[in-house]
Amino acid sequence: MPFSTIIDDLAERGWSLQSAFLAHDVTQKLADECRRRYAEGTLAPAGVGRGEEQAVREGIRGDHIHWLEEGQAEVCDAYLALMDELRQTLNRELFLGLEEFECHFALYPPGAFYQTHLDRFRDDDSRCVTAVVYLNPDWQPADGGELRMHLADGSSLDIPPLAGNLLMFLSGDFPHEVLVTQTDRLSLTGWFRRRPVDVLAL
Repeated sequence: MPFSTIIDDLAERGWSLQSAFLAHDVTQKLADECRRRYAEGTLAPAGVGRGEEQAVREGIRGDHIHWLEEGQAEVCDAYLALMDELRQTLNRELFLGLEEFECHFALYPPGAFYQTHLDRFRDDDSRCVTAVVYLNPDWQPADGGELRMHLADGSSLDIPPLAGNLLMFLSGDFPHEVLVTQTDRLSLTGWFRRRPVDVLAL
């Protein structure tokens, strides 16, 4: 799969939106896997913060998540392999030093949202590039749930969570939020990570 447009977009403006990044059948299988895990109770309410300070705060975010690991499902393994290919391309073309990709299913039930945040912790710069693939085949404007990116010039951009689309952006550069959804909103949300710089040692 060619990744040249993604590379050019990230280099020029720091974000990229690719329509139909995943084929319809792959998107459907991933959506089915997400719903299956949710029905089985393996998607847990997402927390905010890290370590001992992590807590579930529905007033900040209301999604349920489950991390992907190799060997759980064939379609998930295929997705992880594709993203590793993209990781290698990002390193080759943009010299980012990315060492791994981590991702989880995210399901926002009706009424859920995620307040404005950055994907990078203040004391840990290992998350370098965010990648979100949407898994909602029949999404309508009235369903809400857009990802609102806040751009450097003060404007904002609303991204509808349309099935198969891929949104990527530099994790430390774009505050963003998920607007209230009116129906189940499914995605695969992940991060390309590099070796963190020990900011306390600088």
